[in-house]
Amino acid sequence: MSYQPLSDVRKSLRVEWYRCPIDRTKLRELSQRSDLQGWFQAGGHLAFFALTGTLVFLFWSQQNWVAFLIALFAHGTVGTFFVGVAPHELGHGTVFRTKRLNKIFLYLFSLLSWWDPFDYASSHTYHHRYTLHPEGDRENLLPLHPSVGKTFLLQLFTVNLFTQRGRTFGKGGLISTIAVTIIGAFGVVGTDKIPINEWLKALHADQPHQHRKSIWWSRALLLFHGSVLAISVVTGLWVLPLILSIFPFIANWLGYFVGLTQHCGLRDNVPDFRKSTRSITLNPLVEFLYWRMNWHIEHHMYAGVPCYNLKKLHGEVAHDMPAPRSLWGAWREMRETWRRQQTDPAYQFDTPLPPTAKSVRNDKPDALESSIGELAPEGLR
Repeated sequence: MSYQPLSDVRKSLRVEWYRCPIDRTKLRELSQRSDLQGWFQAGGHLAFFALTGTLVFLFWSQQNWVAFLIALFAHGTVGTFFVGVAPHELGHGTVFRTKRLNKIFLYLFSLLSWWDPFDYASSHTYHHRYTLHPEGDRENLLPLHPSVGKTFLLQLFTVNLFTQRGRTFGKGGLISTIAVTIIGAFGVVGTDKIPINEWLKALHADQPHQHRKSIWWSRALLLFHGSVLAISVVTGLWVLPLILSIFPFIANWLGYFVGLTQHCGLRDNVPDFRKSTRSITLNPLVEFLYWRMNWHIEHHMYAGVPCYNLKKLHGEVAHDMPAPRSLWGAWREMRETWRRQQTDPAYQFDTPLPPTAKSVRNDKPDALESSIGELAPEGLR
């Protein structure tokens, strides 16, 4: 399928989003950023990462291989949320009140997880402005497959070497990530057989300044992770790359199971986040590791609200929202939708709304309602 240039999309595509009514004073309160809350979220996630990494090193040095593998699994499970989750919220610039802290932690999490914050800033700006309108948002290409294949799951619970999810923004497994980073350092995008590459090329054509930053970032990734490898070879500490470079590809299971629920199986080309986005309930630990992105409708509806206030935001608009699914319920819904799509490719799940829900706003939205924080790069402001 061919698409018009994104510069033309910005002129022609206008989505009049419905947002659940909320008192503007309350919205301003919920939109306040906090360095303390930011340190708790970002610093706490890094503390978990440091703890599991220390255990991996300790058990490796003791040659306690059973404990080593358990610690490595935990380290990967914690670290998989560095990939696109931590940089996502930091990219919005809403975690810390101090802007410099947002940037420092954004680059730190991105460096460790092989993440490209520059291409992603362009992509995610379009994703928020045109959520699931394919002319302007191909960050997720529907239909998304909620796969539970044996080979796929084996990689998710061990080391993800080859899995490329192909229809979502990201680099995939270890081998594909290294390959994409190497060619990205030369400004090259891979084959169009991977559908998401068309989106990257469209973004690069639209935002060449961001693409140039992405090229230099790919080089920085190769320098950092190459240095980790070189130090491990010189010192004989072969465990270091596992702790600092390969962890994003170990035990990806939890990140996959919670992350795919955001949009999978839902409706495209609708001006209502309640139909195109899904919120789920999680236990407090997983919700913390996921940076509260389980409240995903709320995040899309009011993207300027920091992640640590999303649950409070849900409480303010719950009467106008579908009930959040459980993780199990979301997967049951996605799998049933996928089965129906095999015989009816046009089918998409239409989320039912409560009787109290509205679909039309009579008042005029203000800038705070449509804010996406400081996500947009200069060329898209």
